[in-house]
Amino acid sequence: MAYAQRRELSGNRTLAIIVVAVIQFTLGYAIVTGLAYNVIKKASENLKTFDVEEAPPPPEQPPPPPPKNVPDVPPPPVAMRPIVQTQMTTAPIVTTPTPQPVITPQAPPAPPAPPPAKVTKAQSARGNLQGLFSGDDYPPDAMRNEETGRTTVRLTIGETGRVTGCSVISSSGSRSLDNATCRVLTSRARFTPAKLSNGQATTDTYTQTIVWQLQ
Repeated sequence: MAYAQRRELSGNRTLAIIVVAVIQFTLGYAIVTGLAYNVIKKASENLKTFDVEEAPPPPEQPPPPPPKNVPDVPPPPVAMRPIVQTQMTTAPIVTTPTPQPVITPQAPPAPPAPPPAKVTKAQSARGNLQGLFSGDDYPPDAMRNEETGRTTVRLTIGETGRVTGCSVISSSGSRSLDNATCRVLTSRARFTPAKLSNGQATTDTYTQTIVWQLQ
């Protein structure tokens, strides 16, 4: 068989297969569609419809009559209580250490001071004034004026025995002679200081009279 004839037979076979497939598909679709329509139609005929009636509501009963001879009692008053809203704030709690008291031991009371001992002067100041004055101590102006006299002085004797003060208690009448008396005694006189009963040296006074005269 020639090549052209084989090709023509192959094309006719393919076309015949396609035509047979289309016919089979069409017949199958028609059969399935017809059967489904018959099933739906028979099911719709078997359905029965009926109406459902609702039961009527029960008749309303009239309210009972009010009781007779019952006084009208007003409803009890409702106490209105005020509503107070408070806002609680929590303050921080600060604790401080409690200072502890410092207890210092109390010193024992001082013993009472002994009564002061009665101290008296047991010895007066003593001194020797002889030889303290010489002719050279006579003031020149008093010599020229021929002034003479007696000068009495009170001397203050210190604890060391030296003269710490001189005051004229009776004047000779000549200031030069009075001043010369205190000057010489203050610079030259030495005394044994006065003593107390406990042996302690103390101050004292001493009175002395000096006689001034020309020979």
